[in-house]
Amino acid sequence: MTAIDQAITRACSLPCWTDPQDAEPLGGGITNINITLSDQGKKYVVRLGQDIPEHSVLRFNELAISRAAEAAGISPRIHYSEPGALVLEYVESRAMVEEDLHDHQTLISVAKLIRDVHTNVTDIVRGPIVTFWVFHVVRDYAAFLKENGSVHIPKLQALLDEASALERSVGKIDLVLGHNDLLPANILQAEDRLWLVDWEYGGFNSPLFDLGGVATNCSLPEEAEHLLLKTYFGADPDPALLRSYNAMKCGSLLRETMWSMVSEITSEIDFDYGAYTAENLSRYERAITNIFPQRGLK
Repeated sequence: MTAIDQAITRACSLPCWTDPQDAEPLGGGITNINITLSDQGKKYVVRLGQDIPEHSVLRFNELAISRAAEAAGISPRIHYSEPGALVLEYVESRAMVEEDLHDHQTLISVAKLIRDVHTNVTDIVRGPIVTFWVFHVVRDYAAFLKENGSVHIPKLQALLDEASALERSVGKIDLVLGHNDLLPANILQAEDRLWLVDWEYGGFNSPLFDLGGVATNCSLPEEAEHLLLKTYFGADPDPALLRSYNAMKCGSLLRETMWSMVSEITSEIDFDYGAYTAENLSRYERAITNIFPQRGLK
């Protein structure tokens, strides 16, 4: 039995169903296996996944933030949950791609959605919630990669030195509840609104991490980045904000790169993590060279 077959069997066996039908995999996930199915005329998404300690993914945290995002009207309604499984109502929509956010009106809508997350979900979320500080994540990933004999060990010290310089450049931050994984595929475009899904990396962070994540994951040009920041903050960004933002943007790319390096070792999902590492490392190197042209950071 394949991993997908096992996932479908698990999804259909959950006690929340009367007569589950039409179960099939939902593509796109590179951390979890997602299954869609129907029951009593309604369609659902079943997210299957255990805690992932090497990525600091804790399902109690994901559930708490998903509940808050539902209450804020940002994420679909939770139908059922148990350890290792989260069932959401299916919403008719399509996952965004990079090019969608190159449209200025769409980008403005996404900037407002991010601001709503940081304002409303922060106020609603209950219970203990993790802190997602990207530079701690990077240091933790580096230690894991060394302990597990990664092929990327020769690169790590230079990346850690750069991470320290970026952390200093970010400076003092505001603290909000962030999504922290703003890939375009996690933003769903319905007929009349946007939804934001997949909260497994959610936690308290700087708002600049989500903003920088959108920019890097969607390859936004400088003009679009300016619009993103202006819409979010309600004013043109000043030089201090731009310096902090650009450093956090590099931190976002470095984290995505090292996430993939770790996943090369640990993940059992059928995905080319090696190519994903190379793609993100290239993006990171271009971005940090724009900030520190000499790359000999002090």
